[in-house]
Amino acid sequence: MKSNGLEYVFAAVALAGIIQILVGLFKLGKFIRLVPQPVMYGFVNGLAVIIFMAQLEQFKTIIDGQEVWLSGSPLYMMAGLVALTIGIVVLFPRLTKAVPPSLVAIVIVFLIVLGFGIHTKTVRDIAAVSGGFPAFHIPSVPFTFDMLKIILPYSLIMAGVGLTEGLLTLNLVDEITGTRGNGNREAIAQGGANLLNGFLFGMGGCPMIAQTLVNLSAGARARLSGIIAALTILMIILFGAPIIERVPMAALTGVMIMVAVGTFEWVSFRIINKMPKQDIFVGIVVAIITILLHNLALAVLIGVIISALVFAWESAKRIRAKKYVDETGVKHYEIYGPLFFGSVTAFNEKFDVLNDPDEVIVDFKESRVADMSAIEALNKLTERYHKNGKKLHLRHLSEDCRILLKNADGVIDVNIIEDPTYRVATNQ
Repeated sequence: MKSNGLEYVFAAVALAGIIQILVGLFKLGKFIRLVPQPVMYGFVNGLAVIIFMAQLEQFKTIIDGQEVWLSGSPLYMMAGLVALTIGIVVLFPRLTKAVPPSLVAIVIVFLIVLGFGIHTKTVRDIAAVSGGFPAFHIPSVPFTFDMLKIILPYSLIMAGVGLTEGLLTLNLVDEITGTRGNGNREAIAQGGANLLNGFLFGMGGCPMIAQTLVNLSAGARARLSGIIAALTILMIILFGAPIIERVPMAALTGVMIMVAVGTFEWVSFRIINKMPKQDIFVGIVVAIITILLHNLALAVLIGVIISALVFAWESAKRIRAKKYVDETGVKHYEIYGPLFFGSVTAFNEKFDVLNDPDEVIVDFKESRVADMSAIEALNKLTERYHKNGKKLHLRHLSEDCRILLKNADGVIDVNIIEDPTYRVATNQ
């Protein structure tokens, strides 16, 4: 990335924001509906494992430049404080639900560590929290096509990962709260934030499922909670850093472990014996990719592709034909099931062109022609009957099919009266 790679990062973040805004403006957020439930299970379960595994890092320390596991008193103290935090989060709601149990746990553990002077890892040992308002800054990169070629791949990945996690988190929130969010609005909002991020020395980001679940577990149900959370973080960075930096990491670790437990879709275990084998496979693959690669967008994309291929394969096996010859000697083929690229071969095998009578009717009343592969199959079928001196009638096809089947006009008898509104392909 030339001499100053950091400036290219800021430019990539801003471009990712523009891409996300375009996704929202063109209303492409609706395609998140294509994510099947097994993919959601795999995504959420994989993310839960990642959150849990990340907490184990707090049980390590640096000695002589080497990262080693805690042992002895430091380990027992860390484990005890984490266990205390988990216990408070689990038991406190039995007393009252007016106050978030995670907040109570953090405050109690903080006061215990502070009051007894316990030496344990704190936020200050992990990172500095204090800061101020960033200055507006235009990335110092050449505005050329070569620069765009450098940052575009990274921006696309960033935008894809951000929207994938954001929209899946939105779906999860909808399930928990019984509401329905607007994916396109989410895409525009996220894109606007990242666009501004690129001009304020920001690294970019997206809605995080872990923080979202912490917010929901605290009782939040409206957008105001997110605004308050953001303003609180701002106040902490500007004024509260000296206090927050003394919070024990054990308290935060305990809270995040409970978040991981709450994130995991335990119901997927209870219904696993009722799920189709292919759905179980998809969920496991998505979870493994999420855990191993930490690439949520790739995991979801692969899951959707596998699910789509499985669906196409299963649908292809469903096409069948009822055959009979009526009193006038005309042979009828009543087609059941969708006709598309996956079922074309099975469809063609059902016809006996050489031995069929001179007049044949193929009825699509219980079938649907789904794509161009199906249209081409019908074209070739009509041509085969025509070459053998026989006439083929296609019934209950849409006007779209009649236009596309122009190469077989001489032998086609199309009836669209009983099915006037059906279209081969729509944007609905």
